[in-house]
Amino acid sequence: MKAVIPLAGKGTRLRPHTLTTPKPLVRVGGKPVMSYILDDFPALGIDEVVFIVGYLGDEVRRYVAEEYPGLRAHYVVQEVQDGTAGAIKLAEPFVDEDLLIVFVDTLFDADLSLARTLGERDAGIIWAKEVEDYQRFGVIVTDGEGAMTRIVEKPSEPVSKLANIGLYYIRDHELLFRGIDHVLAEGPGKSGEFYLTDAFQYMVDQGARIRTAPVGGWYDCGKVETLLETNAHLVRSGRGGCAASARIDEASSLDEAARVEEGVELRNARIGAGVTIEAGAQVEDSELENCIVGRGARIRRARLHDSIVGADSVVDGAQGVLSVGPSSEIRIF
Repeated sequence: MKAVIPLAGKGTRLRPHTLTTPKPLVRVGGKPVMSYILDDFPALGIDEVVFIVGYLGDEVRRYVAEEYPGLRAHYVVQEVQDGTAGAIKLAEPFVDEDLLIVFVDTLFDADLSLARTLGERDAGIIWAKEVEDYQRFGVIVTDGEGAMTRIVEKPSEPVSKLANIGLYYIRDHELLFRGIDHVLAEGPGKSGEFYLTDAFQYMVDQGARIRTAPVGGWYDCGKVETLLETNAHLVRSGRGGCAASARIDEASSLDEAARVEEGVELRNARIGAGVTIEAGAQVEDSELENCIVGRGARIRRARLHDSIVGADSVVDGAQGVLSVGPSSEIRIF
């Protein structure tokens, strides 16, 4: 099985952090969003990935080469942002077997091993999450056996509450690409884009059976506020704790639902819940709640909540909410 990961977007909802860092490499819970899925690939037998890159694509190449040297990586540049179907079409020359398609705007608790137990008459799996605010998503309508019959984008009526999360396993890759060709030939939708979900609809209309499978959790990383929510979830559910090399004085306090990495210095600092402080950062005479502090950042005389401070940035004297990119300075006297 191979994997295809579309990464060409600019991540405008995460600016200023994505001005210098591609969205899949924005860090949450102490590591880049994309790493959470790449770290799972060896257990699934996936050692070959097609990355669809665009904006800051060289940064993705560098990171993968350094951190995953054993991965057989292919890179295709999406010159025109014409939608998800157009992105996956670019991977076709590399796909000659089953494929896993992963959009890495989100993290999820999903049993990907289901791909190994698919029935003979199944062409693929779409993972989905039941939600109450179904109007915000593309939702999957299923038959009595849980197989997809159609996908409806942002429905006004409650036809389904199964939200499409952007994680797919496709066994019949030849039919998938015929579906993509059909979608591209039909012309773009109202938004001017071509949607991969329309290719899935084509597959179903041709008689293919695509199962739906549930996810235990689904955590958005596409906006500042949801990135912070996801970070808080991660540190509460296994990625919290304090590194042995962190230096914390007696005047400081640390909530158990926080993450403090190697070489961090805390002096007269109160670190509340949902906080990640990355390696080498310094926090002095400050209070933090629900924040991400990047590597090497320095925070002094600050009271921050729901904030992101980029790597190697300096914040002195600020209060409230900040969203500061890397290598920046904010000093308030």
